[in-house]
Amino acid sequence: MVELFNRFYKKFELLKYVGDISQLGEIKLLELSDGVEKGVRCALAKTGPLTFIVAIDRCMDIVNAEYKGVPLAFISPTSVVAPSFFEPEGLGWLRGFFGGLLTTCGLTYAGAPTVDEGEPLGLHGRISYSPAKLLHTEGYWEGDKYILVIEGESREAMIFGPNIRLKRKIEAALGEKRIRIRDKIVNFGWTTQPLMIIYHINLGFPILDENSKLVSTSKTYMPRDEEARENAENFDRFQPPTKGYREKVYIHDLAVDEEGYAYAALINDKLMNGLGVYIKFRKQELPRLIEWKMMGEGTYVLGLEPSNCLVMGRDKEKQYGTLQYIHPQEEKELQLEIGIVEGEEIKEYEEKIKRMVKEKPKMTTDIKEFIKMANMSK
Repeated sequence: MVELFNRFYKKFELLKYVGDISQLGEIKLLELSDGVEKGVRCALAKTGPLTFIVAIDRCMDIVNAEYKGVPLAFISPTSVVAPSFFEPEGLGWLRGFFGGLLTTCGLTYAGAPTVDEGEPLGLHGRISYSPAKLLHTEGYWEGDKYILVIEGESREAMIFGPNIRLKRKIEAALGEKRIRIRDKIVNFGWTTQPLMIIYHINLGFPILDENSKLVSTSKTYMPRDEEARENAENFDRFQPPTKGYREKVYIHDLAVDEEGYAYAALINDKLMNGLGVYIKFRKQELPRLIEWKMMGEGTYVLGLEPSNCLVMGRDKEKQYGTLQYIHPQEEKELQLEIGIVEGEEIKEYEEKIKRMVKEKPKMTTDIKEFIKMANMSK
């Protein structure tokens, strides 16, 4: 059944009301045409309540997203930047970081700029600047449900180096308020490669304001540095845009449900009748949640970032023994869901979280202790 406009419809009931299903929901291919975004291919997806833009030429990442006209994502001053402007050195990655509902970091390195065995590595890797080969888009009926799909493939490859491909499938259903992302990462090369991936989900105003709260299955968390240690007990509470604010980063270990899923949501009880954005992912695939709390003027954003790594850099991952690898011809599949809770659903969501986590998360400031506690909770 399709739920639209507070009514439920079967397939043939709904089709009698329209000449073409695109009247209600569709995927439309577009190309941006001005400034630094010129030439970037995009796909505009509409499910009815949910509208979002997929930047095909930026790793199939998701830029703007709206629910019933309410913007969900933080958009940075760069907006969308064509992949040809990529600056891999140091913090140059930030010159094209549009924020958006999803930016993918990786694949062979992510996190802070560093030097690993003599190789300089910039911030957050290359994959988010990689244009995807568009494999297909379609809308199809599955019984009485209409599914929208966009699928593409990006790669990180070089001679004498990695040959890794990321095949991404994004799905959403007519009338629904969630996006499902299914990634398949394949090492097509013949040498084992490091694998680091961060799903950088960036939530902004009006979902994020001084009335918002973070509700998650966090059991243990660690401030990244001295800046984050200050007022760390309020990692899940927020403030108005603040002049001179410096970013705070927390690394979380999450509890899971009986199916292995971890949860986190930014909820604003004062927005509409209560509105929140949740994420759902398998901890076995993505064992960390990185929280990026940035309350600055003009850079007002909460990053909720499921990842298979920390954010200190690849050399530190090796030092801590946490670096993951992908072997020749190996495939890894990762799944992520981003969705909406509203009204009474918020209470149900919070009750579910309380059943999963019955006490406040414990804080540690020692990375070795955090890794030990996280390993014990697997």
